[in-house]
Amino acid sequence: MANNENAENYEVENLEWLESLRYVLENEPEERVQELLELLRNEAERHGTSFIQPFNTPYINTIPAEEEMAYPGDLEIEKKLLGMIRWNAMAMVVKANKEDEGIGGHISTYASIANLWEVGFNHFFKVHENEKSDIIYFQGHASPGVYARAFLEGRLTEEQLLNFRHELRSEKGLTSYPHPHLMPDFWSFPTVSMGLSPIMAIYQARFNKYLKNRGLIDEDKQKVWTFLGDGEMDEPESTGALRIAARDKLDNLIFVVNCNLQRLDGPVVGNGKVIQELEALFKGAGWNVIKVLWGRDWDPLFNQDEKGKIIKQLNEIPDGQLQKLAYSDGDYIRDEFFGKDEELKELVSNYSDRELQRLKRGGHDPVKIYNAYRTATEHKGQPTVILAQTIKGYGQGDAGEASNVTHQQKKLDKEALRHFRDRFKVAISDEDLEEIPFVKPDKGSIEMKYLLQKRQEAGGNIPQRKDKSDRIKEPDEAIFEDFLKGSGDEEAATTMVMIQLLGKLLKDDNIGKLVIPIIPDESRTFGMESLFRQVGIYASGGQQYEPVDKESLLYYREAKDGAILEEGITEAGCISEFIAAGTANYTHGINTIPFYFFYSMFGFQRIGDLIWAAADAGAKGFLIGGISGRASMPGEGLQHQDGQSHAYAMAFPRLMAYDPAFAFELAVIVQDGIKRMYVEKENIFYYITVGNDTYKMPEMPDEENRKGILKGMYRFRKSSNKKRKRKAHLFGSGAIMTQVLKAADLLEEEYKVSADVWSITSYKALYDDAIDVERKNRLHAQLNEQPNYIQECLQEEEGVFIAVSDYLKVLPESIDKWFPGKLTALGTDGFGRSDNREHLREFFEVDYHHIAFAALYDLAGKGQLELEELKQAAKDLGIDPDKANPRAS
Repeated sequence: MANNENAENYEVENLEWLESLRYVLENEPEERVQELLELLRNEAERHGTSFIQPFNTPYINTIPAEEEMAYPGDLEIEKKLLGMIRWNAMAMVVKANKEDEGIGGHISTYASIANLWEVGFNHFFKVHENEKSDIIYFQGHASPGVYARAFLEGRLTEEQLLNFRHELRSEKGLTSYPHPHLMPDFWSFPTVSMGLSPIMAIYQARFNKYLKNRGLIDEDKQKVWTFLGDGEMDEPESTGALRIAARDKLDNLIFVVNCNLQRLDGPVVGNGKVIQELEALFKGAGWNVIKVLWGRDWDPLFNQDEKGKIIKQLNEIPDGQLQKLAYSDGDYIRDEFFGKDEELKELVSNYSDRELQRLKRGGHDPVKIYNAYRTATEHKGQPTVILAQTIKGYGQGDAGEASNVTHQQKKLDKEALRHFRDRFKVAISDEDLEEIPFVKPDKGSIEMKYLLQKRQEAGGNIPQRKDKSDRIKEPDEAIFEDFLKGSGDEEAATTMVMIQLLGKLLKDDNIGKLVIPIIPDESRTFGMESLFRQVGIYASGGQQYEPVDKESLLYYREAKDGAILEEGITEAGCISEFIAAGTANYTHGINTIPFYFFYSMFGFQRIGDLIWAAADAGAKGFLIGGISGRASMPGEGLQHQDGQSHAYAMAFPRLMAYDPAFAFELAVIVQDGIKRMYVEKENIFYYITVGNDTYKMPEMPDEENRKGILKGMYRFRKSSNKKRKRKAHLFGSGAIMTQVLKAADLLEEEYKVSADVWSITSYKALYDDAIDVERKNRLHAQLNEQPNYIQECLQEEEGVFIAVSDYLKVLPESIDKWFPGKLTALGTDGFGRSDNREHLREFFEVDYHHIAFAALYDLAGKGQLELEELKQAAKDLGIDPDKANPRAS
């Protein structure tokens, strides 16, 4: 009896609570409802009642039909235009593969995303004042759709469409995917390497806010749109920075995830629900989430389903089955979805099989998409993600719609072409079908006028890229002059020199405000704490706490207008910020000069794909690989010691890679880099390694050395003993130059060898020049060969040649064929170890004893040193013939 009484009391109590809530819902703003619910939850938790955070909403649209606004465009005209664009995008791929079997391309991705893009092109993608367009990361595999639209707009020709993926046989070829390097006036961002777009977009949106907060731009009207696939969200880079966007309240950022529920080979999450997973993920990270799952033709069914049985069914059905329903005919849908419940079956009893088959997913309904985009663009204080459900290969019918093989679909037979034409009502006769002609209405047609008018209203064409920046005025010459004089009796490390140089550049009247220091979380390791007070660390909301080290001179100072982008432990985030800063000339019309400092070991091998994207995008700036060299970084050991980044750098076009040993070399390189990138507007960027080994910095020997520093090699010191028969040329770089100089002194004093010391600042520069000259000689049939720079420097030199670096032996070996004699390479192949520099250099055989002995060994090979003398030298220098091979140990 008591239990029944309790149940009755609870029911009355529940109704009272619900009535109170309904009153507030009807009479107060939404914020008041949220406030009351938050108060109740907090009170309950204070008394020990815990809650499970509801990160998932039902599997229906976030925006109710009754809250939708009327569509502002002409749906019929837009449908006709989209049909033409769909056809032309398909035709490009099919024609390319008819001409070249296996040339590749993709039909199905654009088929699924087409409506999502067209609503954007017609109503949301803007070009603002001073030609600053919204920043759009297009899903790479759908690039034919962008080309097809540009064709209708008159920006691309039929010849260009015919040469899709045929870039080499025609000057009017179109690149496979969005590649700014190959189409610099069209594409802005390389996006086809999956997972890179999300993190690049997040840091681009953050950089836009940074520019506004620092007063470098007046307005921040540009939205950052990022179109992704649900399969692409598997990549760690896709989700790794979501909380950054929420933390910085990036309401200028909109992700649109094209959820066709399929990866390249099959379902993304066949036994689960990827949209629900993504909703929970984004909500948990603090994003505003909008689901666009079902088209307008579902609305009457939801309205009539008073018991919520459709929603229950949709909540439970896995994605693999949803894909099967998209693939199947109406009879299967009736039986397998609605037919399992009599009330649901009755609900669709007046629907034909064709009508059931054509029930749209939300990502194919422009009205639903428009309202999602409108809500997203108006939302404040959070980034927004739109999860739009689509069908991969939409409209292809039996030729790949929703099938597991649809991603690889490149060809369509006549029947498939007919189905495609009829589905999208494209005006092509049966006789012309197999020719797969491109379609384009007359310029005076209603459709063309509408298309062009919409882009005119939006401010201009997208995608389109221009360098809108002015050339900068060079920094004051005096900034660099001090570094040419050396450090006297004081010791310094090239890392310290780089920070001092950066501090001076930040104060320069011409470029100071344009210099952007970027660092993961090693500012103090690099000695950058002196900059905290000088320019501050960027924080979008300013410093809202009293730092624990406030009383110290170099306290951790955050500021809304801070210059340093201290991004936390994320090399991927920092290089994304570098790309945003390095391409600001295109996106914002200003030249910002990024200096990204990172542990050299965690540069190329961790974020090489993003550095490649930086090269493709035409990013400019300086990548600074700190604490470099495998034998120059004591203590840290195997995972921290870099002996390979310069070998990786060899593969990157547009990248200038330097390993300077001295302060004056570093100053010359940075000064020239600023001039080439920002004054002369050369499309290059820099990788410079610096170390923390301290030694006396010499004065620049001769002003003439500038040329050699920049071209990659110069003679730093010439032997004063010119009459000796024994001659050695020792080539060093980076911190190992100290060992080379000691080896030269040893050879001179103990073994009567004249030793010239050469500084190799860039193996990459030497290699690039040599292969370019070699190619030029070959193609011009020039048997009297023009010498490359190495040959110019060494053509009159004799003796033995020893090159040593803190990197793999493959670096010097990459240029040995152009030396006048055999080149012996010493390097740091193998895993690192934890110890001090002296022992590390001995272990890797790059210390001055091994350098000197390598020279003596080669002299003995030339008959200029007796065997007994060589053996005695080995004993004196501590050369152990039975020592374990560092490469293999």
